[in-house]
Amino acid sequence: MINAYATLATLVAFAQERLRRDEKGATAVEYGLMVGLIAVAIITAVTLLGGGLTELFTDVEGKLPAVPE
Repeated sequence: MINAYATLATLVAFAQERLRRDEKGATAVEYGLMVGLIAVAIITAVTLLGGGLTELFTDVEGKLPAVPE
């Protein structure tokens, strides 16, 4: 988890430095950074909420009526 935090901190620092420059328009680097940050956010959310979601879906499955064959 510390490695993910270090990667995220590096990406944020790089993005801030790029935004301080007087450049117009987004480049592939900015889009790549956004995709990377979104991926890190999704991975973090899935990691933190994974167990709770599994339990939630198991509870819902238990409350559904059985499907006749």
